[in-house]
Amino acid sequence: MNDQIRAREVRLVGPEGEQVGIVPLDQAIKLAQDVDMDLVEVAPMARPPVCKLMDYGKFKYESALKAREARRNQQQTVIKEMKLRPKIDSHDYETKKGHVVRFLKAGDKVKITIMFRGREQSRPELGFRLLRKLAEEIDELGYVESAPKQDGRNMIMVVAPHRATKEAARQGGQASPDEPDADAR
Repeated sequence: MNDQIRAREVRLVGPEGEQVGIVPLDQAIKLAQDVDMDLVEVAPMARPPVCKLMDYGKFKYESALKAREARRNQQQTVIKEMKLRPKIDSHDYETKKGHVVRFLKAGDKVKITIMFRGREQSRPELGFRLLRKLAEEIDELGYVESAPKQDGRNMIMVVAPHRATKEAARQGGQASPDEPDADAR
């Protein structure tokens, strides 16, 4: 920018994007000062380097605004975790399954971990069977994104919501605050 440019001559682009041509560096800096703008090197590897007349402060501000807007429109993926044991009681299993269903309906991914202790580690098929059963029961809400795999003392499976479930969760989350919801009645 301005005095930091080291080339002898530059290809100058005007403030409206018009081509000025190849000019010596000191003349380009003088032109920038005359129109009260900065001389900014936009393509340093070109021969000769390409420089543009612009208001650098305004350019930085607008690019920061664009970056902030892009971050606002990004979708954040949330991964919830549910931990189970291979010898889980049926009532406890139903409770945990209910939590997984709630997470999937909210549009979140769920990482289901089965923890093995002691002798349970010699029976990984129990965990695999439990994860397969859970995947079949929540099939209408989500799909298995990563198949069950043994990871030391744990067996891990990731379930993601179907696209339709995710869209429904997004629509439900954007309801107006003054609109009474069905649960309140």
